[in-house]
Amino acid sequence: MAERAFQPRLQTADGEPNFLKRFGTALVRGDVFTKLSLVVWGLGYIGHGQLIKALLVTFVQGMGLYYLAVAGVPNLMKFGTLGTVQMEMVFNPMTMKNEVNDYDNSFAILLLSVIALVVIAAMVAAAMGVVTSNYQLQQIRAAGKKTNTFRQDVRVYLNEKFYVTLLTLPVLGVVVFTIVPLFILIAVAFTNYDQQHMPPNALFTWVGLTNFFTLFGGGQSLSLTFGYAFGKVLAWTLVWAFFATFTTFFGGVLLAMFINNKNTRFPKLWRTLFMVTIAVPQFVTLLLVRNFFSDTGIFNTMMANIGVTDFLHTVGLLSPGMDHIPFLTSAGWAQVMIILINIWVGVPYQMMIATGVLMNIPADMLEAARIDGASPMQTFFRIKLPYLMSVQGPALVTDFVKNVNNFNVIYLLTQDVFITQDQAMAASSAKEVDLLVTWLFRLTQEQYNYKMAAVIGIMVFIVCAVFTVVCFKFINKKEAVFS
Repeated sequence: MAERAFQPRLQTADGEPNFLKRFGTALVRGDVFTKLSLVVWGLGYIGHGQLIKALLVTFVQGMGLYYLAVAGVPNLMKFGTLGTVQMEMVFNPMTMKNEVNDYDNSFAILLLSVIALVVIAAMVAAAMGVVTSNYQLQQIRAAGKKTNTFRQDVRVYLNEKFYVTLLTLPVLGVVVFTIVPLFILIAVAFTNYDQQHMPPNALFTWVGLTNFFTLFGGGQSLSLTFGYAFGKVLAWTLVWAFFATFTTFFGGVLLAMFINNKNTRFPKLWRTLFMVTIAVPQFVTLLLVRNFFSDTGIFNTMMANIGVTDFLHTVGLLSPGMDHIPFLTSAGWAQVMIILINIWVGVPYQMMIATGVLMNIPADMLEAARIDGASPMQTFFRIKLPYLMSVQGPALVTDFVKNVNNFNVIYLLTQDVFITQDQAMAASSAKEVDLLVTWLFRLTQEQYNYKMAAVIGIMVFIVCAVFTVVCFKFINKKEAVFS
């Protein structure tokens, strides 16, 4: 009874036994070669007449064990302390010279330990797969059938299971370039890795949740400034991501409707002009615009000549002693200008996407709405906009996440231009116009404060993950209602 109650947990949605159940069955019911393959992968294949497979899996197992023996286990033994031997010069009586001692490198220990843990997890999963594979070979031989030769197996992975062959390199790439760096980022957040603890000259150690208390304000002066800066930067990041996403989306939709309107003349010309803005590299456009809106730039000169600067003095938007409009040097002005400049940069791309979507709306649906007396506004909100949202809803979610991490626009427009006047933020190397990602960049490149940068990196991941999960759950519910 207990076994039947537990069985569904070990099965996939279609009722087939999952990987763990198949491994358990293979280990319990397998012959001696199948059981031995858990320890030495090649023994099972040798016993079941698969010599080439035996050589390949033994080579892979040997490479994994070699790494663990040479670098993995020695560094895992130091993982708890991240090293105890500081780098220093010691006198060598053999050479009669001062030489560098055999010191510990905390970052190397952390990196190689994380890789070792990933290798161990991969080898455990591979060993379970080898046992399951050998049990299948055992069953085929017990049924009096011939097992596939190595050449036949290769053909299978080039035909029926070609998807496995195609996904092997991408999966390895994700593990090496995404999963391992992510684990290292998470680990660094629990250390004191900063300018005062910079390997190889110095060691860093585990500090637990201290960095998270610092970020959220733990009572100390540094914690209070970091907590204050984090709140300000997070708020601006979310405001920026919202406006950057939806201003470009609706701007692109309105522009596409304007260009595709039957009363618009030379639509191909207008579409081509906006497509040219996409072809120009973004960093070129942003650097030019930054010069245009600088305190001594051409735009400030134009505003002064036509009297806009004096008008702003009159209405109180500029202080009396300021002879220019601080487009990119004052916090409020800079935040508004960054959003407006991003509209110019992002609308043409959204216009092209909206054009393709709008052209796919059934013409008879629009014609029926017109015959029923629907106004253009009603047609837009009742037909075009819902259709656009159903198609571009997931894209808007990804655009929001991209804007949370939109490094180029913020950095290129404000670097070496905007200087924060908020001393509490300056104490944490933050600025009023910083996103979380640009703050993270400044902490690493200017202050070498890797521990706090890692914590902020985790916060960026949490913000993006929560937003994505909530939005996709909402989108799925909407699709279920309309389906």
